[in-house]
Formats: sequence, C-alpha cells, structure tokens
Amino acid sequence: MSQIRAYGRYRTGGLWAGAGVSLTVVVVGSLVALFGMLEFDERCMHGLVQGPGGLRRVRYRAYPPATVCEFQGGEVSSVGSGTVLAVLLWAAMGVLVVCLLGALLAECFAPRPGGPLVVPTTPAADLRRTGATLLSMGSAFLLLYVPVGWPLLTGPSSACAAGGEWGAHPPATLEYGFFPPQATCRYTSGRTEHLNADWLANLAVLPAVPTLIAAAAFGLALRRRSEERRAPAGGARR
Repeated sequence: MSQIRAYGRYRTGGLWAGAGVSLTVVVVGSLVALFGMLEFDERCMHGLVQGPGGLRRVRYRAYPPATVCEFQGGEVSSVGSGTVLAVLLWAAMGVLVVCLLGALLAECFAPRPGGPLVVPTTPAADLRRTGATLLSMGSAFLLLYVPVGWPLLTGPSSACAAGGEWGAHPPATLEYGFFPPQATCRYTSGRTEHLNADWLANLAVLPAVPTLIAAAAFGLALRRRSEERRAPAGGARR
C-alpha cells in the first residue's frame, strides 16, 4: 500500500517582515546621512568646519554614508557618523542580513509537518514561492550590477574610455575585473584612479549572495516537485 508523503516548510513570515522593516530603516537612514554629506567637503576646504589642526584630506565613507574631513589632530565627519544614526544603521543592517539569510536558508529545507515552526505545504507551492524569491533576488542583483559594470561588460579593455569625449587621448585601462566590477584607469597626465568608487563596486555584488541561496532553494524545490511527480510510478514512498 502506497503512502503519501507529507511536506512541510518552516515559518518565515516573521523573518521576511524583519527584513522588510530593517531594509526600510537602512534606506531612510542612508538618505538622511547622504543629505548631511551635501557640500560638507566644500565646507571643510573653505574652513567653515573647524577641526583639530590643519585640513589634510577629505575622504568618503561607504557605510554609514559620511564625508570625513581629516585634520592633523583628528577627524570631523558629517551626520552619517553621528552616534545615534550610525548605531541605528549598523543595527538595521545586522537585522537585515540575519533575517534575509535566515529566511532564504529556511527555504532550502523540507521538514516534516508538526511543531510550531513548521507548516504543511506542497512541492508545487514551494516551487512557486522559491521561484518568486529567486526572481526578486536576481532582479535586485541585476539592477545594481548592470549599471555599474556596463562599461566592463560592453568592452573591458576600453572601459575607462567608455561614454566620454576624450578625442585622441582616451584614458587607458590598465587592469580590470568583473567581480566586483572594477578597473584601473590611467589618464594622459599620468594620474591613475579606479573606474568605480570602491564602495559602489562592492555594493553591486552584495546581492549575489542571497541570489545564490535563492537559486539553491529553487533547485531543491524543483527536485522535490520532480520526485513527487514520479512517486506514483515509483512505488510506495514515505
């Protein structure tokens, strides 16, 4: 006598809700920090921002977003480095990473129904849910990666000269890589710099991690669906 196998999945609604709330905090907080960066570097250079000693240089921090003016005796930063906002942004980012990765990893497993953390499901429902998740994660990855890496994707050896009116003396592309999308450019003056800001190049590849986990969850759900379809012809299954 054949037995029908019962399928289950972990409850992930709370994790997805936590990821959504923390993502909202990260976006809103980062916008506030970016607003505080406006013209902060120029105020430092014109002496409108007082610091310990003379101004040495200005640098930009990726996260939390901030303009950092380095003086001889210390640093003065824009609102992005404020204690409350910085702690809030780091806490929100930590919650986002834990909730997002936890929810995606939970989709990779198919526990037996029973217990407060498991709900009944079907392989078809799992396949639809993991497919939608993979589509969302993959879209986020492409939306970030393609605009940043487009010069490299269309012509890596001439990425530094792409999209510019350089005439007969375009900048040379010394070296390049796709992951993260980055290149070293040398101009006719001899100055060298990166094609993309380091923080932007790293940001472009961050969604690759959840996308790979979502792809693994989709592949496992597809295998369970195939096993379910073969079950009547394969005899009894538990």
